[in-house]
Amino acid sequence: MRITITARHTAIDDDLRAHAKDLVEKVSKLVRRPQRAQVTFTEDAGLAGVEIEVHAPRGRIYVAKAQEADHRSALDGATARLKRQLLDEKESPRPRRARRSAPTPKVSGPR
Repeated sequence: MRITITARHTAIDDDLRAHAKDLVEKVSKLVRRPQRAQVTFTEDAGLAGVEIEVHAPRGRIYVAKAQEADHRSALDGATARLKRQLLDEKESPRPRRARRSAPTPKVSGPR
């Protein structure tokens, strides 16, 4: 799986990049065959923000965002939200299509 880490309007150190990569790898194990992940760090009005996107097969995209006082706690919050989404998806099975039974014969009534 390819993990891309981006910083917009802020600078992050290599330690935080490695921590983000480790967390995303652990959480993405809940997805069957994850294709790629995008982690974006932002800074806006004194708040540190993190957005995590995980792309799964069949066009499914899971997105989690968090804003906190620092990047590390925002990363932990976004990771927890993403984990909750993936666990909810895993626990709730999709309903299967109902099988069609044999066509019922038409009953003709009195004329």
